[in-house]
Amino acid sequence: MERKILDNIIGWYGTGAILMAYALLQFGLLAVDNIVYQILNVTGALGIVYISFKKKAYQPGILNIIWAIIAGIAIIGIILSSLVTQPLKPL
Repeated sequence: MERKILDNIIGWYGTGAILMAYALLQFGLLAVDNIVYQILNVTGALGIVYISFKKKAYQPGILNIIWAIIAGIAIIGIILSSLVTQPLKPL
């Protein structure tokens, strides 16, 4: 029973994180190049992937794997961009 509750928490987190990311973007509180926006997207997508495959609902699972990959690539781009504009200081 506890495992089922945890599964649902993970799935609902995923849904909430993606909705929160979208709402914050639409209301101008975050931009697409904001790492928080992309972290909400990648973790939310992974939460939906988890619950989708757990329930054998493969279409939303595949969609969210792609969503997570896109957000992951964006995170890498944001990190690399910040390293270029603000190089690491020597110790």
